Amino acid sequence: MESDIFTLRKPEAADGLALHKLVERCSPLDPNSIYCNLLHCSHFADTAIAAENADGELVGFISGYQPPGRADTLFIWQVAVDAACRGQKLGQKMLLALTERLAPAGVQYIETTITPGNVASETLFARVFAALSAPVERSVLFSRAVHFGGEHEDEMLYRAGPFKLATQNS
Repeated sequence: MESDIFTLRKPEAADGLALHKLVERCSPLDPNSIYCNLLHCSHFADTAIAAENADGELVGFISGYQPPGRADTLFIWQVAVDAACRGQKLGQKMLLALTERLAPAGVQYIETTITPGNVASETLFARVFAALSAPVERSVLFSRAVHFGGEHEDEMLYRAGPFKLATQNS
């Protein structure tokens, strides 16, 4: 399944089950129900991106949405990259392609949450924010003590932007 050739596309409802199975393979991601994944692939397809390998298998997915009343912001919910495709910057390629797709509609900020110590996510987003020349602010969005009853790490909010696409600089 290892390949550096990927097709990046808008997801469709038929991807829901494959997304569910991909997330199951991508520990420590929080699994969602198949129904939730179907919604990511249909209702939220405009703010998501799917990556398939040369065999047509779903090997990467980013789910996101625009928070109500903030059309200038893309909130990234989850980034999943199959283990066989890691190390090829697929997450970065997907996130930059999704940003490029949404920028003409006015998206200028990216938000996500990352638990402390999630080095892979921290590295991915740092690279993307640097590529977009986007300043970053960090704060606690959901607290281990207040929101999770001590049963989950803090969810740190990363807000980056406004960003600049290479095509906007010319």
